[in-house]
Amino acid sequence: VGNYNYGYDHCMKPFRIRMAHSIITSYGLDKKMNMRRPARATAEQMTRFHTDDYISYLRLVSPELAEQMPTYNERFLPPMDCPPFDGLYEFCSISAGGSIAGAQTINHGESDIVINWAGGLHHAKKGEASGFCYVNDIVLAILELLRYHQRVVYLDIDVHHGDGVEEAFYTTDRVMSVSFHQFGNFFPGTGDIKDVGVERGKYYAVNVPLREGIDDETYEFVFQRVMRNVMETYRPGAVVMQCGTDSLSGDRLGCFNLSMKGHAACVEFMKSFGVPLFCVGGGGYTIRNVARTWAYETAVLVGEEVSPMLPYNDYYEFYGPDYSLDVPANNMVNHNTREQLEKIVTDIHDHLRHVPHAPSVQMHEVPKDWPSDSEGESDGDVALAEKRRQAAKETGGTHRSKRVRARRTRPSEDEPLILQEQQRAEDDSGSNYSG
Repeated sequence: VGNYNYGYDHCMKPFRIRMAHSIITSYGLDKKMNMRRPARATAEQMTRFHTDDYISYLRLVSPELAEQMPTYNERFLPPMDCPPFDGLYEFCSISAGGSIAGAQTINHGESDIVINWAGGLHHAKKGEASGFCYVNDIVLAILELLRYHQRVVYLDIDVHHGDGVEEAFYTTDRVMSVSFHQFGNFFPGTGDIKDVGVERGKYYAVNVPLREGIDDETYEFVFQRVMRNVMETYRPGAVVMQCGTDSLSGDRLGCFNLSMKGHAACVEFMKSFGVPLFCVGGGGYTIRNVARTWAYETAVLVGEEVSPMLPYNDYYEFYGPDYSLDVPANNMVNHNTREQLEKIVTDIHDHLRHVPHAPSVQMHEVPKDWPSDSEGESDGDVALAEKRRQAAKETGGTHRSKRVRARRTRPSEDEPLILQEQQRAEDDSGSNYSG
């Protein structure tokens, strides 16, 4: 996944995942866990949440095609944030495939802790990309977990609000989403403490809006109180934790002041509950800090002590001049007061009082697992039109649209281009693919 590039000037660098993997293997942490190379997600799997026409577009789009049809491109890919780079669809299928396979590993009891640092793309919506995220691997993983578990907690410690995942499950009580994020004139602008869900999902969305400069001590104060209350009240069968590192001190986009150990303390706290835990990546734009933190959190999850000095690895020169594992906090001003945080904790406690302890879910037969690639299935072999029924069955009534765009009709001048690309895809794969 580290081979893909959003563009020279883009702040999202998949290369950071390769850097983290290099540190993990240099410490020998790969010997302490089962390493898997999961199959890439198919279009059918991705349309369990995303719309058919959106996934169809991701399969066809290229930088050249996007230049020929800019209006149509803007319908699915916001300019600047989500460029149509080379290999976009393959990148999405790798990330989503890892998260789906991780959820299946938990479902089958093969592991109680799973990691996919290439996942965590929490902003992607049902029918459009957002905030550097194209396919929402977290939603796909949670849908997989819900096949075996009655209740799932989604926890987000990225500096940005986990809006895409919250939106997907905003009307259901089977998923409780909890997001700790910077709020107020900051992307994506959602995540007020008053946003608690609607209909059957009312009080199952928990938002912790924070101000810039929060440090380890104050973050720990609010995090542990909120999450202990959530876990004791909701009693989930599994937890999906998005470990975005843009909440670290010195991030290019984030404005928090967490150290590496303060960030990792959240992971260690969630591990202490003994509930199956799935950790995914997310944001993080100072790549040397991202790699160090995810490597350290891998050590925390496998219960290993590691040296504070980095072992030699493939990207050792990135970590000079001290070549240490640590990411320290700085002297940034903390704009979060203890009184403000206590009020947040109290308000959330009041919201959770409306949640029945361990709400019951009607028993049902567990559907069969998705077929593997070894059974001869490929992306080009399945017509997307046939996937609507399963996608609607899995996600019906769980999506809330926050934004309405005026451009919802396909521009007529772009129609021939789309048809040409689809015909070329059919010729290349020999399939009966239709968009």
